[in-house]
Amino acid sequence: MDFAHSSKAQGYIDRVLAFIADHVTPSEAAYAAQLKHGERPWTLPPIMEELKAKAKAAGLWNLFLPDAEFGAGLTNLEYAPLAELMGRSLITPEVFNCNAPDTGNMEVLVQYGSKAQQEQWLQPLLEGRTRSAFCMTEPEVASSDATNMRATALVQGGDIVLNGRKWWSSGIGHPHCAFVIFMGLTDPDAPKYAQHSMVLVPIAAPGLKIERMVPVFGALDEPYGHGEVSFTDVRLPLDHFIGGPGRGFEIAQGRLGPGRIHHCMRLIGAAERALELMCQRALTRVAFGKPLALLGGNRDIIANARMAIDQARLLTLKAAWLMDTVGVKGAKSEISQIKVVAPNMAQTVIDQAIQMHGGAGLSEDFPLTALYAYARMLRLADGPDEVHRASIAKGELKAQAEKAGMEVVKTTTR
Repeated sequence: MDFAHSSKAQGYIDRVLAFIADHVTPSEAAYAAQLKHGERPWTLPPIMEELKAKAKAAGLWNLFLPDAEFGAGLTNLEYAPLAELMGRSLITPEVFNCNAPDTGNMEVLVQYGSKAQQEQWLQPLLEGRTRSAFCMTEPEVASSDATNMRATALVQGGDIVLNGRKWWSSGIGHPHCAFVIFMGLTDPDAPKYAQHSMVLVPIAAPGLKIERMVPVFGALDEPYGHGEVSFTDVRLPLDHFIGGPGRGFEIAQGRLGPGRIHHCMRLIGAAERALELMCQRALTRVAFGKPLALLGGNRDIIANARMAIDQARLLTLKAAWLMDTVGVKGAKSEISQIKVVAPNMAQTVIDQAIQMHGGAGLSEDFPLTALYAYARMLRLADGPDEVHRASIAKGELKAQAEKAGMEVVKTTTR
């Protein structure tokens, strides 16, 4: 693996870094002031549309898409450092039209959508005119095992009929959210991983109801939100299936691979910002006659944070490189590894930064509480730590057994 950035990637790194410094960081306070917390329907701060227009004009748009027809044509390895830069602020990904879950939904439509679906649903997303949500997790079942899903997407005559309840449907509160991708059970008698389908559902479809926005640590994450959504006899034409019925798990796996790289690199960016703030606080704040940097074990905390961030970055870049060279299946273990390592690392570093800031770290004067909630949430999103550890262990045991000429232990864990 070559640790140097390609010339193409370095060019984008320089441009994104300059754009964030010149436009995004100076706008964070104005964005927060324009955002009306707790009031729904939420309105998008006008400054976001201004920033998006500037980014689009600068050619810093849809940077995550590897297909040059739709995006910047960067590999996973080339895009990874850009995701890290965007992760330093929770508002930055949308500025470049690179925010989840829209990135995953765009990737799905690029890879599996029909031409008609791409024209109707993908193109407005690519242009930044609309937003979207992804409806998979359900409140009644353990959704870490996606085969548990009870919501249905049944074929009845010439229609798809949806019934069920979803939650943690991130982005559904955004005022520009135009549709959701719904994953539901279509044929319970089909093979295990061919039972479910993905369906495009207009947000205004009769029978779709946003029951509530689910708070995370007491915050509603305006203007995106995490909704609990009911689907009651929602009827749609058959052409709203993505890729046809029964391909839900196939599409989900294709969607999750790149998304996990994006999440982990953004978390590394969040941890970098936390470390930066922690060092500034340690150097300028005095207690008991000394800067905080000279008190207790604070230097060890800073050193350990530096090492942990760098370790997580290297592992994530390795996973991205493997995805580019051998594909998602060849990088399966590394993708699961980073999904455990990066959120735990970020949560620890951000928590230490909060502690170094004292009471101020708990306030909204610094971005630390929001970054902490983001890191903690991502230990569950896209699969909890335990599921990823089980997958890593299963692969490792198989590899070691084969290496030693031993019988592979059969397990029920996927």
